[in-house]
Formats: sequence, C-alpha cells, structure tokens
Amino acid sequence: MADAPAAGPLSRRDRARADTVREIKQTARRVLVEHGGEGVALRAIAREMGMTAPGLYRYFDSREDLLEHVVADLYDELCAHLEAARDAADPATPAVGLLTCSRAFRRWAITHHREFGMLFGSAGEAVVPTEALRRDEDSPAQAAARRFGAIFAGLVAQVYLAHPFPVPADEEMDPALVAQLREWMAKFPLELPLGVVRVFLSCWVRLYGLVAMEIFGHLKFALEDAEPMFESELHGMAEVLGIVDQYAEVRRT
Repeated sequence: MADAPAAGPLSRRDRARADTVREIKQTARRVLVEHGGEGVALRAIAREMGMTAPGLYRYFDSREDLLEHVVADLYDELCAHLEAARDAADPATPAVGLLTCSRAFRRWAITHHREFGMLFGSAGEAVVPTEALRRDEDSPAQAAARRFGAIFAGLVAQVYLAHPFPVPADEEMDPALVAQLREWMAKFPLELPLGVVRVFLSCWVRLYGLVAMEIFGHLKFALEDAEPMFESELHGMAEVLGIVDQYAEVRRT
C-alpha cells in the first residue's frame, strides 16, 4: 500500500498523503528506538500522531506492511551512508572503497543500535521478527536489502577484476557448497568464478559477524572496546583479498 511513485507532478491531495505516510514511518522509527520492537504497534504510533489506529489503515494495510516500509527506509539510509563513504574514498580505488565502506558500516551500526537490530536481528533479540516481514523478492524490504548487499559484492568483484586474488577451484570445495554458491551466483549482475563468491561470503561472515556480535553485546565477555579487534579482522580480510598495502595507506590518512 503506502506511497507509490507518480508519473507526473503530485496533486495537493497526493502531496498531503505522501507527507502523512512519511510522518507515520518516522514516528514508527522513533517509537522503535524509544520502546523497542514490542512498542511498534499501530495504536502506539497513532497515539503519537494524534490519530486513531483504524485511521492508519488508510495508509498501511497492517503493522507488517508498515514495518516493511520502515525497514526499506532504514536500508536506504544505510546504503546512502555507505555509498557516500565509498564515493569519498581517497584514493578512489575499489580496495580503498571496500575498506572505507566496511568502517562506515560499523560506524552506522554502533550509532544506530535499534535500527541495526531491526534490519539484521539476533537470535532471541530481533527487534522485528523475520516472520513479520514478507519474504517475496518484490517486497520493499527485500529490494532495499539487495541494494545493500550489492554495495559490498560489487566492491569485492571490482577488487578481484582489478587484481585477482587466490580463490579455491570448484573441485576443491564441497559439492553441496558449490551447488548453493552457483544458485546464489545466478543473482549476481556479472559472472565470476565460484571461488570469488566463496571468498566474498567468507569475508562478509567475518566482517558482519564481528559487528553483529559487538552491537548485540556478545563480545563483552572479552572486549570492552571492539574496534581494535574489528581492525584486526579488517586487516585479515585485506590479506585474503591482496590489498594489505591499501589498508596501510588508509590507516595513515
């Protein structure tokens, strides 16, 4: 439901509707940040806006529909943050862009704990249960998530195409893994050796896994400050991708 793009200039009524939709989503995000996932109920959002809960159904079909659009907006915000960091990278190489994006991802996560939880969740701690969101690929949240994934996947692909790094051959990997990687590769905009996809996935597990553990407090048993560990893992990722020299260059700036 929500807001759909118009072919021409919006009428006054359409502009008013778009403003209301935007306010509802902003209010839902504020309620989320202040009260957590349990607080994101239509009646709580309506109360914040001085509306009735039934009135919100004129703009969103359900709580789940509203959450879809809030999640999509959060992904768009995160993507814009990462793309700005990537585009400002100096020197403007895929390697420096990847390292810069990786740090920007952590910075956004540590300053947006609730929002990170809404996008990525955590076992037993997900702000929005994944079953509450539609899983079809045409949903707003799924489309926005693909844009997010494409940023890192695109940079790793560019790094490989500029200076190929060592990757395992197909026959060196478990056939069950190869089958899954091949299915995933079909969604990529360009064809790469499956070994590149395997290395990318390994690097993503390394990067995302550490950030998620930090945000959800799962490293506090050992670390009060996770940044040095993050940098150590980022350096390790740079070694795998053959870009340690550029990691050192970025560290000096």
